[in-house]
Amino acid sequence: MIVAQAVLRGDEKVKKAIVIGSGAGGAAAAKKLQESGDFAVTILEAGGEFKSFSLNMTMLEKLRRTGFFFDEREIQLLFPTMQVRKVHKTKENMVMVNGIGLGGTTTISAGNALRVDGSLKELGINLDDEFDDIYKNVPITYEHEDKWRDSTKKLFAICNEMNLNPSPIPKLGDYSKCTNCGNCVLGCRFSAKWDSRQFVTDAVRAGAKLITGCKVLKIVSKKGKAKGVYAQKGLQKVFYAADVVVLAAGGFSTPVILQNSGIECENHLFVDPVLCVAAEYKGAFQNKELSMPFAVQKDNYILSPYFDHLSFFFNKKWMHSGKDILSLMVKLADTPKGGVDHNTIHKTLTKVDKERLSGGVALCTEIFERFGIKKSELFLGTLNAGHPGGMLPLTTLEAETFHNPRLPKNLYIADATLFPKSLGNPPILTIMAMAQRVAKIIIEG
Repeated sequence: MIVAQAVLRGDEKVKKAIVIGSGAGGAAAAKKLQESGDFAVTILEAGGEFKSFSLNMTMLEKLRRTGFFFDEREIQLLFPTMQVRKVHKTKENMVMVNGIGLGGTTTISAGNALRVDGSLKELGINLDDEFDDIYKNVPITYEHEDKWRDSTKKLFAICNEMNLNPSPIPKLGDYSKCTNCGNCVLGCRFSAKWDSRQFVTDAVRAGAKLITGCKVLKIVSKKGKAKGVYAQKGLQKVFYAADVVVLAAGGFSTPVILQNSGIECENHLFVDPVLCVAAEYKGAFQNKELSMPFAVQKDNYILSPYFDHLSFFFNKKWMHSGKDILSLMVKLADTPKGGVDHNTIHKTLTKVDKERLSGGVALCTEIFERFGIKKSELFLGTLNAGHPGGMLPLTTLEAETFHNPRLPKNLYIADATLFPKSLGNPPILTIMAMAQRVAKIIIEG
């Protein structure tokens, strides 16, 4: 392979910053660093430009009935941006999902804007200023109830009757543009949903450099200081020099880069497992509705209406017409037990996790019975997860510095790898706030 030296910027008065990843954390950190005027930022993104799902869903639904789709990993043939992997040798057969293009997983998220920083507050971390800044710079709305289907409105009313305190979920974006296409998690084609590409655009407009198709392999350090990174760019192995490195490649990839760099992580992986409870309900049209319109918050999981495309395509129990499936998601705050070993994911659900997941299924069952659907008519979806993190968790010792002592002094992490435990909730907003704090620490350092 060819090894090349990449020159980032000739201005010696401005420090060179490498930001690895363009998802929620990387984009937020890159924007703040570049706009400070103190750094020349280069964003290295392993994936390419994001393209939303554009295939004909009616045609695919017919093809599904032939048995053509039999393994969840095939989703990448239909939608290259969505990477699906199986957990290594576990009984749960859990499916792991993440985005691999510009914008990371934010492009294939439900666009939720929940603040869930309770575990950080327990460490003495106050992110009020960062959240305030995000609220000023990112469009967030609760105004989407006019998009809800009748079945969703009925579910919401039932949850209220059961004193479950359901609440509409705030959304990132302008949902007056929402067409109810139902493809929120396959990329919004109508610019209703905000994703982190906007922060990347802001950073580039301020002078940052963006390089896509550039997979960082490892960080090069000498005498306790990061000197730069090696990355694969096409057939070339390229070295990018840096004065500071921000690693935000996501909860699955950040640990691998650290391991390749000789930095060990903790076996502290959480993934926020998702299991859907569903039924055939004629004319539900949940497949033509925004994802996760409201949520019920429980101690260790949330419930939310959710049409699960993975289950729809690959789970034989979901062979009904898409318009006739009604589903409730159970999203679990799982025990941080597991890890990533050089791209192999090891993750098991503990006995407590399984009990809590069963509790969520039981509550969904009661909701559906009040809806008028018998327990015998319900079926489960495919167990999947897409919120990995926790493998280098913050402690009270790093509450001010956000810097683990095992890292080179000028290497920082700015993604869910830092979370001390599972949020059991959509993490995008909290990741961005945390990344902004990291960037602030770097600027003030």
